[in-house]
Amino acid sequence: MCALLGFSSQAISASQGWGRVNMQGAILDTACAIATESREQTINMEMVPFADIIRDGQGQAVPFSIELVNCVLERADKTLPDWKQFQVTFDGFADGELFGVKGEASGIALRITDAAGNIARPGAPMPPMNIIPGSYRLNYAMTLIGNNQPLKAGDYFSAVRFKMDYY
Repeated sequence: MCALLGFSSQAISASQGWGRVNMQGAILDTACAIATESREQTINMEMVPFADIIRDGQGQAVPFSIELVNCVLERADKTLPDWKQFQVTFDGFADGELFGVKGEASGIALRITDAAGNIARPGAPMPPMNIIPGSYRLNYAMTLIGNNQPLKAGDYFSAVRFKMDYY
């Protein structure tokens, strides 16, 4: 009986030490890779009083960035010209020239600007930028803007995608 209990104990403890690792990835012919932590971001916008939107037409800018890593100018296919530039395109639910929000709040939208002050428009590429070998950050700011609709208090959310086009 002791042997049986000892065997049962070993069988139970042996089944408690398993796990699984799932992974995925891709191999792309591209000038830069996007850092893992830049691919999926959550940007927490501060609470904005009505007075700020009414008085200033907007809330405070909240910075975010996209980190590019392992940038190279040479293409894998040597018959093609080297990479020179790229453009970032932000896309999502449009509210005119701004990015719309969903939720209880209304009368607001989101504006994305780059470090040079260029304003992102849903689905439209930002101005071209030169590719710099190595790694670097693209800095942006997201700002809550009044959209000329009646203001209503409440929670809001939005999802904005971005893509990089290299040439």
